Amino acid sequence: MDSLSVDHLTGIENLTTNDIELIFKTADSFKEVINRPIKKVPSLRDITIANLFFENSTRTRLSFELAEKRLSADIVNFSAASSSVKKGETLIDTVNNILSMKVDMVVMRHPNPGAAKFLSERVDARVVNAGDGTHEHPTQALLDAYSIREKLGGVSGKKVVIVGDILHSRVALSNIYCLQKLGAEVMVCGPTTLIPKYIGELGVQVEHNLAAALEWCDVANMLRIQLERQEMKYFPSLREYSMQYGLTKKILDGLSKKIVVMHPGPINRGVEITSDVADSSQSIILNQVENGVAVRMAVIYLLASKIKRQ
Repeated sequence: MDSLSVDHLTGIENLTTNDIELIFKTADSFKEVINRPIKKVPSLRDITIANLFFENSTRTRLSFELAEKRLSADIVNFSAASSSVKKGETLIDTVNNILSMKVDMVVMRHPNPGAAKFLSERVDARVVNAGDGTHEHPTQALLDAYSIREKLGGVSGKKVVIVGDILHSRVALSNIYCLQKLGAEVMVCGPTTLIPKYIGELGVQVEHNLAAALEWCDVANMLRIQLERQEMKYFPSLREYSMQYGLTKKILDGLSKKIVVMHPGPINRGVEITSDVADSSQSIILNQVENGVAVRMAVIYLLASKIKRQ
């Protein structure tokens, strides 16, 4: 069997193109599994996975849990909001306590950038980064690229614009790395205050006019405004942001071509995207959710196969 070049999935930056293609190929076969009447495979019956969420999450946590259950893994769920972390326990202590229960893999979301990498260097378990602060969210980028590949037949040569709060978004950074490795052209679009200074160094185009960005692209990935990560005001009001950068059906229908619309969720309907766009035939938002389970199954399965060989 082919295997990944990495022992942990801490970010897209460390993956090779071959790794990404292997994850997609594995996800293809799992997608077929989850569309069967019996949706489980016994692949990971002897593997125990701990889901550690130090930040609130509904969709990502449920998607990982479902992926783990579909693979027949044993699961330990840990929510930091109601844990000893509140009493001052360190990340390493928490994880070591869980590992002493003989856990093989840790899926972790943490508010600090680099937390997953820090952990992977210090514990004897496979680590999957489910989002570390404003740094990376690798499985989201993988499922986004996988969804583009499924809809358009490939990613190479496609033009993808990421619209919105680029500054606070781990999805944007992981998407840029992933799309570029697969040969796509990437543009970011949003107010100047929400575009990070270093973005030009990543080889992406910057556009502040939404209409121009949408005319350029094949795919528009609409990000939500991350108000919970903003310590200051980056624009006058949500209404004003929405008027300049919100995607409406009128804008979509006025374009000279049909584009694909994506959103990593959760959607702020009426802010970055209107309901009639989110629910339109050009939107692949629900496909992204379904593909998220298949892609996360692939990542977990491929990392777990390295455990068994030790």
